[in-house]
Amino acid sequence: MALKIFYIGLKDGFKEFGESVNKVVNAFLLSVTYLFGVGAVSLIARLQKRKLLDLKTSKSKETYYQGLMLSKKSKKEYYRQF
Repeated sequence: MALKIFYIGLKDGFKEFGESVNKVVNAFLLSVTYLFGVGAVSLIARLQKRKLLDLKTSKSKETYYQGLMLSKKSKKEYYRQF
């Protein structure tokens, strides 16, 4: 009986420890990924003066919306679009 109680307590303790380590490791990995992934891309884009989002509008427009340009294009224009 005492051994069963010890085993249940040990199992619950390991489970809580694993969940705690999981939270710390995930937070660390996500932070590193954000800083080196998103941050590096943003820094490189700023150094090259690239605009990844077209957010400038004229004074006459009230929105950022741009209509869909669904006209037919040549195959060359579609080839390397991404």
